[in-house]
Amino acid sequence: MKKEYDFAVGAQRLAKVEASPIRTILDRAAAMRQQGLSVIPFSAGEPDFDTPSDIKEATIQAINKNLTHYTSNRGYPALRGVLKGYIKRETGIDYNPETEIILTCGAAEALNNVLFTFVDEEDEVIVLTPAFVSYKCLVNMCGAKFVEVPLDAANGFQIDVAAVKAAITEKTKMLMLNNPSNPTGAVFNRESLAELCALAREHNFLILADEIYSRLVYDGKSFSSIASFEGMKERAVIVSGFSKTFAMTGWRLGYIATDEKLANRIMRTHQYSTTCSPTFIQAGLSEAIESEKTKAQVEEMIQAFANRRRMVLEALDEIEGLSYIKPYGAFYVMVDTSGLGLTGAEFVEKLLSEKYVATVPAAGMGCGCDNFVRISYATSEENIREGMRRIAELARELKK
Repeated sequence: MKKEYDFAVGAQRLAKVEASPIRTILDRAAAMRQQGLSVIPFSAGEPDFDTPSDIKEATIQAINKNLTHYTSNRGYPALRGVLKGYIKRETGIDYNPETEIILTCGAAEALNNVLFTFVDEEDEVIVLTPAFVSYKCLVNMCGAKFVEVPLDAANGFQIDVAAVKAAITEKTKMLMLNNPSNPTGAVFNRESLAELCALAREHNFLILADEIYSRLVYDGKSFSSIASFEGMKERAVIVSGFSKTFAMTGWRLGYIATDEKLANRIMRTHQYSTTCSPTFIQAGLSEAIESEKTKAQVEEMIQAFANRRRMVLEALDEIEGLSYIKPYGAFYVMVDTSGLGLTGAEFVEKLLSEKYVATVPAAGMGCGCDNFVRISYATSEENIREGMRRIAELARELKK
């Protein structure tokens, strides 16, 4: 007998994997631009800067040298060697470039590899929310239980250690956190991170720390890597990359840093996920990431983000009906729209369709976020001035 099956349904593991609301907005905004509309991009977490010139030139030279073949599954050896020092400055920890650093096709692949390496069905994964939409979907794709620990906006979305402790069970395998945070811009304080690490050691679970925004901190705040705490190298997996700080989103290059025993298991997943990211990209970055010109251009970008942040917050301060949670890292701000009588999703729709400003509803990023939208200030000062003008205009119209 012929078996009836609708292949369009896909595998059962996709049942709880939703389409990204961020990509939905980006696609709509792109379609509107094709119609000739001037859409302000406050939606994408993508710097509008050019990749540092030394990196581009070194990559062109790598192509000309025919570095276009496979490299090691672990990544181009010279780049891993350079990253040893770079990661040491970020985390305070020495990672062996031969055995404890893995280059990936962006931080997205790194997150995927780590989850599928360590998380089994029926395991529980604690996620501090609001969180990047990929986290929940990746946990669900693994067949594990997504355990949400909502962070309080009134507390600046800082870690609630008591709530984390209450969420831990015998099935807890991992805790995921993003520091600095997308979407909140929170930079977690060192005291709370130390308490999280103590819980990880006591209850024997891994911490997957997405630290891709580690260099984007403001107002004198300081970033602390999970790896920097006592006894955490062997139970923390650090994921990061070059998309945000180096304006390399389309280059698709990220990395994992962790203890050798954990890295060896991750390699089992990685080698069947992506043989290697392009060799010439890795070679180019290895030549130029530490050049003085690259460092100067990266610092210029960081200072520009700080100024853009100031512009957005000052503009929001003048808009009646909108409030926000002050961000200290990354390039996002969470804005509460309830003062205008709209949910976040309603505000996003109205703002895009009537004023051509693309933002992202925060409802899909965590429990209790229905009245928030995420604004990204990874765009030009000109766009920020015009976009905030349009937002203020809509708010005035809604207040009439």
